[in-house]
Amino acid sequence: MTESLEDKVRDAFAQGGVLSHAADQFRERSGQTDMAMAVARTIDQGGVLVVEAGTGVGKTFSYLVPALLSGERVLLSTATKTLQDQLFGRDLPRLVEAFGLPVRTALLKGRGSYLCLHRLDTARHDASLPERGSLRTLAKIEQWSKATRTGDLAELPGLDERSPLIPLITSTRENCLGAQCPQFKPCHVNLARREALAADIVVINHHLFFADLAVRETGMAELLPTVSVVVFDEAHQLNETGVQFLGAQLGSGQALDFARDMLGAGLQHARGLVDWQQLVAGVERAARELRLVVGKQWPGAKLRWLGESPEGVDPGAWQRSLEDLQHSFELAAEGLDTVSEISPDFVRLHERAQQLAKRAARFALPCAVDSVRWVDVGSQLRLIESPLDIAEAMRKRVLKISEPDDEDDSNTDAYGERPAAEEREHDRRAWVFTSATLGDEPTLRWFTEPCGLGDAEVLRVQSPFDYASQAALYVPRVFPKPNDASHSAKVAQLAARGAAELGGRTLVLTTTLRALRTIGDAMKQHFELLDAALRPEVLVQGELPKRVLMERFREGANEGRAGCVLVASASFWEGFDAPGDALQLVVIDKLPFPPPNDPLVEARSQRLEAQGRSSFSDYSLPEAAVALKQGAGRLIRRETDSGVLAICDTRLVAMGYGRRLLAALPPMRRLETEADFESAIGALKNPY
Repeated sequence: MTESLEDKVRDAFAQGGVLSHAADQFRERSGQTDMAMAVARTIDQGGVLVVEAGTGVGKTFSYLVPALLSGERVLLSTATKTLQDQLFGRDLPRLVEAFGLPVRTALLKGRGSYLCLHRLDTARHDASLPERGSLRTLAKIEQWSKATRTGDLAELPGLDERSPLIPLITSTRENCLGAQCPQFKPCHVNLARREALAADIVVINHHLFFADLAVRETGMAELLPTVSVVVFDEAHQLNETGVQFLGAQLGSGQALDFARDMLGAGLQHARGLVDWQQLVAGVERAARELRLVVGKQWPGAKLRWLGESPEGVDPGAWQRSLEDLQHSFELAAEGLDTVSEISPDFVRLHERAQQLAKRAARFALPCAVDSVRWVDVGSQLRLIESPLDIAEAMRKRVLKISEPDDEDDSNTDAYGERPAAEEREHDRRAWVFTSATLGDEPTLRWFTEPCGLGDAEVLRVQSPFDYASQAALYVPRVFPKPNDASHSAKVAQLAARGAAELGGRTLVLTTTLRALRTIGDAMKQHFELLDAALRPEVLVQGELPKRVLMERFREGANEGRAGCVLVASASFWEGFDAPGDALQLVVIDKLPFPPPNDPLVEARSQRLEAQGRSSFSDYSLPEAAVALKQGAGRLIRRETDSGVLAICDTRLVAMGYGRRLLAALPPMRRLETEADFESAIGALKNPY
């Protein structure tokens, strides 16, 4: 009798099974096995499974083991390129070797992750390189380009992810020459795609999945119909990632990039045949005028755009500027068309000019139904139109769940094409969505509703950590209100006191960039009073590349010097892993409610109110609960970790809704007074 997949999975996770030899310090955990068995059943029967697996469950093995043992073709999608590299470079090889499986694995990222050989060649002749140091970096990249097999820029040591060179040596969908490129054969993007199409297990990321879904590009469009199992890890990011790609964007930066590329190609391949300077000046002038029409705004401002123009912007002047921008792209397209036979660069630039003109025309028309439109203001301007969520796209274009009145479309694939007969067993495909945080109530509605997964099977697996003994929660009873001018200074004072006692080992998470800078500066001033040998190093997000900040923090208190304090916001609330003694105090400045004046947040809230629901209870509170769980999850990463979480927002204990937020946090023991807090910090410093 053939052994079932569930039997194979159960044996693998049993004490003394294959995993006990493959994983360091493996021990049988009921939660991990429960999740793995649920994944195995879903693979066998098809359907959609949503799993919230608390920190420490070991969810990666819970989906990898059944996926590998199933013998099916599998697509794995993670939230970030860092997690992709970890999955592909560490977890998968370890399991493939342990089980002795003859499977091929492949890693596939977006274009921006790979060196473009053609654009590298063009960059060599670019007279407008951003700065002198760029020439040295370019020389290193050229040397590396001769040795690399994959062309993945993550392999290049010392390349800052913020380097202005990266856009010059990577391609985008707009500027890629495709089959006409002189470097088409050795192209790293095409090599990665070919390897993915030939592999049994393919690791991608959410950005690539939705970018490809939005434009029906060749990578995922060819992959998705051929796989039987699709797993989204860190699935809580799916909705926010998806809406970025399923709408439309037009930026003054895009216009200037196009103008630069057109000038470079024109002067290199067709000097004198077209007045390139005039065409480029037209595009640049129109892009600048559009920015000037908006006027002076706070950097980072988001302007609502409900009518003909964004708020506070003259409609007539705005529409004229959009028309001028569209016209400048059309003139560029005409000029490029006259030289299109000279070089494939001009063919692609002509297509880009037409696409940009169409996009400018789109933004001159009213906003699409069930979408929201706004303008991001910075040194550049970005016009954005976004759907409110990805539910419809997921149901109709990914899962292919037809509505009652859509039956004629039920046999179209994720890209609107009718699949071949042998690919119509779509109902048997297994979809697994998992994360440590997917909501704050049993049905995980916060996640399933905007992702169109209302009919999915839902499983919640609790963390195996003993939070009551490993961690403590402190919410100061007497503290400035979150909107008080002295709040950030008081947060810095509390964090500095704990960090000084612990010798660093502290992560401060802020809800705004303004608080980030204020708290970072204040903590540096606090530590100036300490002896240099005892002074923790204060690392502030934005001062160094994220990868460098994380590595330096994890080094912790090396012999002879104090450890580190990291003050961070945004992306550091999740995905930052500093196990052991490197991190023992996490300080959160405020409850992370979504900003009410954000146009997307505002539109989602208005939709809920129109449905007779409470935008606060059904949107703002669950959003804050999930973000708070993510931030708190930075503290305890292993069964031997210990630490204190301080949340400097009295609303958590003073307001009725605070009970719901507290219930979403891990069950840590409570510290009621300042003396309790100081005692807990002292116990971490002297555990014996």
